[in-house]
Amino acid sequence: MSGSKAEPVFERPVPVLGHSAWLAVLIFIVLIAAWEAWVRSEGVSPSYRNSDGLWAEQRRRIGTDAGDGWVFTGSSRVLFNTQLPVWERLDGRRPLQLALEGTSPVAVLEGLAEDDNFTGKVIVGVAPGLFFSGYEYRRGAIDRFQDETPTQWFGQRVSMLVEPWLAFYAYDFAFPTMLRRQPLPIRDGVEFELDVRKLADMERDRNTRLWDKLVYDEDYRELAKTIWAQNWMPLAELPEPVQEKLLESRSKQLERAIKATKTLQARGAEVIFVHMPYERHSSTAEIDIAPWKLTWDIVLGDTGALGLHFQDHAEMQGYYLPEWSHMTAEEADRFSEAFYGLVQRELAAHVANGGKP
Repeated sequence: MSGSKAEPVFERPVPVLGHSAWLAVLIFIVLIAAWEAWVRSEGVSPSYRNSDGLWAEQRRRIGTDAGDGWVFTGSSRVLFNTQLPVWERLDGRRPLQLALEGTSPVAVLEGLAEDDNFTGKVIVGVAPGLFFSGYEYRRGAIDRFQDETPTQWFGQRVSMLVEPWLAFYAYDFAFPTMLRRQPLPIRDGVEFELDVRKLADMERDRNTRLWDKLVYDEDYRELAKTIWAQNWMPLAELPEPVQEKLLESRSKQLERAIKATKTLQARGAEVIFVHMPYERHSSTAEIDIAPWKLTWDIVLGDTGALGLHFQDHAEMQGYYLPEWSHMTAEEADRFSEAFYGLVQRELAAHVANGGKP
């Protein structure tokens, strides 16, 4: 309208940060340094994260330089106890470490059976409670190999730039993880289960060694034992629907493992099943859910594969297992050397015997 006055325009002055920005950066650096110092004071050293992306990276090597070599798979006992540098020194070639903690290796075995690039030898760890239950705590790693996006691939590369330098980057010391561990009151009727804590340090190619805190810190060692034993009940005392589900899973795992093994054998690959050492609670719990005659003997009998059980071979006995299930770093070195000789000897005898168990 002619003669009307325009509305005043409000302009908010933008403050000049000046020294404030530098002060914020300094505070951030101090806080990060303090957090890193505290984590290291707990005995943590920087190591590579046991991530899905790192496993997927190693699994892809089957299609490049590792398809005709040694591959290790299984759960945490194979991951912690078999040392790649020792095997490489004796064999002249470094194996591929594809074991996944808390996870049945049957899906990994099936993946190798479907991959024509694999024609080598695979050592399959059999932890009865995991192998025959089909439990897959680390299923995400297998899925990551199959479906990794370019963004995920790039993120893994960026992550690996800082992993060897920052101790607080470990999963067990992430802030949300530590909050969940606080001793807060538990509501009536709510079951509380302790999460598995940090147990190992990992190298760039997934060679893994037991964290030495389990050796020198008695409280931490006892905590690990408590976690292994928590909420366990004999199979016969579980509710009937749970028993039926476990037995059904056991049958399916047997079928899947036998089928994958025969596929690999038909292609000329060698499959060796290994029952790693354990003691105390584990020796009771694992046999309860998967008796040898109904699991181990069937796998070996139906496939003709070589099987090495720690109770049958002196080379696999007499090692220190701080928390009943895994060897110390030094013991793992000693075990790997003895185990390599055992595998070579028994494999030669197995072949000479026509591949009969």
